[in-house]
Amino acid sequence: MKKYLPKIVGLGLNLIGYISPLYAAKLAINVFSTPRKGKLNETESDYLKSAIQEQISCNGLSIKTYYWSGIKETILLVHGWESNSFRWKDLIELLKLENYNIVSVDAPAHGDSDGKTFNAVLYSQCIHTAIKKFDVNIIIGHSIGGTASAISYFEHDLESVKKLISLGSPANLESLVNNYKQMMGFNKRVSNAMNQYYLKHFGYLPNYFSAETFAPKIKAKGLIIHDKKDNIISFKDALEIKKHYKNAELIKTAGLGHGLKSNAVYQHILNFINQ
Repeated sequence: MKKYLPKIVGLGLNLIGYISPLYAAKLAINVFSTPRKGKLNETESDYLKSAIQEQISCNGLSIKTYYWSGIKETILLVHGWESNSFRWKDLIELLKLENYNIVSVDAPAHGDSDGKTFNAVLYSQCIHTAIKKFDVNIIIGHSIGGTASAISYFEHDLESVKKLISLGSPANLESLVNNYKQMMGFNKRVSNAMNQYYLKHFGYLPNYFSAETFAPKIKAKGLIIHDKKDNIISFKDALEIKKHYKNAELIKTAGLGHGLKSNAVYQHILNFINQ
């Protein structure tokens, strides 16, 4: 029954679309933007108590940040969809040994941050707020966190940021939206209305939010790490990002999946930021 649920919901929204396409699109995007998990559990909260915790304000939301003091450059850690700052635990411990300043942020509707819905544009604005507050020099973003970081860099020309690391990130938001449309079985009426909703609320269609748009404008030196067998975000996305991000190195892994949690990946990151 569970595997048929998206199609059942999609059918219902298609029916609503015959009466009000825009309302159906609003509901569809709300489903797409609402995480089912990613809030902190007790174990995760206990670990994050080792950090200095502070709330920052972004678009009326209270966003939780975590700070570990060091004497080197400041690194911002940006997690992905249905995750939180705890996902960086192993990397945080390695960066602490290297004496970096470390900042991590919980995305809207994730971790200990406010909000019920999430999108990459809102996330990019919160990332910008954190960068300004903590004077960030290096960003490490996983999955959609990497994409939101690139959007933030493009929109705000982040001169303090000298290095940008992308882990398993999508090359564009259009493919994510299209995959969602296909999974739900939306008809053209609802699909077209979704595009108009994005245009009205974000100023652009989903295809604008892409590596082709943003990467050529990024001056920071880049590192792209992506697994060849990633079954969430295709390795083709890494190739697309590299195509447009000329000042970036691409490292491919095998067998690590979308999470990319391994000592080998962390060593690549350390080698890059220590250069």
